Amino acid sequence: MKILVLGAGAVGTAAAYYLARDGHEVTVVERHAAPASGTSYANAGLVSPGDATAWASPEALRTFVRGMFNHDLGIKVRLGRDAYLLAWSLRFLRQCTPAAKRANTLSKLRLALYSRDSINALTEETGIAYDDRRKGILYLYRSRESLDAALPNYRYLADHGLPIEIVDAERAAEIDPGLSAGRGQFAGAVYSPTDQTGDSRLFVTRLADHTAEKFGVEFRFGTTVEGLDIEGDGVRAVRTDAGPLAADIVVIAMGPESGLLGRRHGLDLPVYPVKGYAATIPLEDEARGPTMGGADEDRYVAYSRLGNRLRLSCTAEFTGFDRSFQPANFAAMFRTAREIFPGAFDEARAELWAGLRPMMPSSVPVLGRARYRNLYLDTGHGHLGWTMAAGSGRLLADLVAGRPPEIDTTGLLYGK
Repeated sequence: MKILVLGAGAVGTAAAYYLARDGHEVTVVERHAAPASGTSYANAGLVSPGDATAWASPEALRTFVRGMFNHDLGIKVRLGRDAYLLAWSLRFLRQCTPAAKRANTLSKLRLALYSRDSINALTEETGIAYDDRRKGILYLYRSRESLDAALPNYRYLADHGLPIEIVDAERAAEIDPGLSAGRGQFAGAVYSPTDQTGDSRLFVTRLADHTAEKFGVEFRFGTTVEGLDIEGDGVRAVRTDAGPLAADIVVIAMGPESGLLGRRHGLDLPVYPVKGYAATIPLEDEARGPTMGGADEDRYVAYSRLGNRLRLSCTAEFTGFDRSFQPANFAAMFRTAREIFPGAFDEARAELWAGLRPMMPSSVPVLGRARYRNLYLDTGHGHLGWTMAAGSGRLLADLVAGRPPEIDTTGLLYGK
């Protein structure tokens, strides 16, 4: 079949790979001039099933409300005149029950674990290198109180298949010697040894090249999707600024723009853009930098080691489609990183970036057929898009082919 995938980020490109591997004729439509130029450009670099706990929870509700008034937090909410954010927030609030949190967390964890294995299998199949490290991730806490408060979430993940180790600061520094100088900042950590890290932009760029060369996938860069032409119960064509493109199947994988397109055509697709900031910095002294991925959970700062570079990421800012940034947005991130890795980097050499995470109120992505017989979704992955991309693409290919998926799809399929 002829398939159009809308979006060439980690999610769309992975979907294109698995669909093309199944023998379909795949074209990817992307408004940017290159793959991974949007949300996938500079995320934290973490492939992190250990971060699968749903955002929507009784605890997150308190943080979300605090974020409306205290803009120094890692979560910042500015309702303003954004009617869609208000509507999204009401749906988010309905997900903040203990029962919804458990169900949403299990859906995320199931897909995240499957996707981590899929990334590794894909790497073996293609030979793609992307500065990956399979050493685990440390989730660090600055006080015993904050660690104790988080432990029920991690134990729930452990009860459902995620290996973890609860460690003190000394043990954390043994696992990652890069923490030796900064370990005094922390009371302890949760170590997830099967989590890993990698450069999503490098991965997507090389996977796009591989799919084009091996499977003949066509990438139409610099092409903006303007809408869908609907005929009867199906999508006849995708309208773009370069003219209409017809296909047997259309897949929406446009990150934060997915909701805008879907809602124009009657889909209940509450994807909201949540802004995050990232910095990529050459390491001045590699011995003082991390050897693996981690997160300062009390400061909402995540990091990873990508070759000889340090990637930092922070903040969840609910401000619509604003991608702007200024140096002040990175000050707290750099201050935290200097405390953890003193002498490792010179922030003056940092490449600064801001991007939008496509977040569903449940914080669970949505996949599968949606309203029209030949329209599929692969979107809404939020802060775990890099983690879930390969597994989502593999699952989508199964759905298109009519094969039984390899994992339980409870909570993941559109309208179910």
